[in-house]
Amino acid sequence: MTTRFEFSNLSGRPPGQFVSLASRFSRGVRSVQEQTVPYADAWLRDNIAALQAEGPLWVALGDSMTVGIGASTHRRGWVGQLAARKPGWRVVNLGISGGRVRDVLDRQLPALEGLGAVPDLVTLLVGNNDLMNPRYRPTLPADHVELLERLPAGTVVGNQPGTYAAALAFNAQIDEAVATGTVRLAELRDPRTRHWKGKLAADHFHPNDRGYAGIADIFAEALRARGHDVR
Repeated sequence: MTTRFEFSNLSGRPPGQFVSLASRFSRGVRSVQEQTVPYADAWLRDNIAALQAEGPLWVALGDSMTVGIGASTHRRGWVGQLAARKPGWRVVNLGISGGRVRDVLDRQLPALEGLGAVPDLVTLLVGNNDLMNPRYRPTLPADHVELLERLPAGTVVGNQPGTYAAALAFNAQIDEAVATGTVRLAELRDPRTRHWKGKLAADHFHPNDRGYAGIADIFAEALRARGHDVR
């Protein structure tokens, strides 16, 4: 497997107007946003080490929740917490802070294909950034269908816990792909990921360590259903 790895967990885009404005007036928003570059640097180091090691390979795709933004360290996001429950597995995290479905299609899947090995596990958690911004919603259905079709068979996909119309339509596309057997579901329409009191970071948007623990639990259940040994 190649050990040359230059993928960045940064989107390359400036923060949105709302986040930029909120960062000026909210210390909590600013403190969480300031994690973006250090966490990307940390995952780059971890990813390179994983590619130089041996063992089953897990590739994580997604957005800032996959990166672990909001957690106390990059390894206390849901990916890091779940990795600690899968001893012997290597993790390559291709999540992008601020990432959208289009970022998975255009950057993360090509990076996965360029690793030089077939992963033993692929996970995906994305969509929140697309759903929250009306500007991205018109192209989201087609982009999401394309993504679900291009994912490696058996990818474990997390859905959206929201109950508003756009989230329901997004989840319906995932449910359809699950029904055909092309992907597996991590069911986030669950009380652990619908009720966030005490589970949010200082920006009141990203999960904190406790919030990420709930996501890790749900993905762990999905993996156990596939026969994975997860503590």
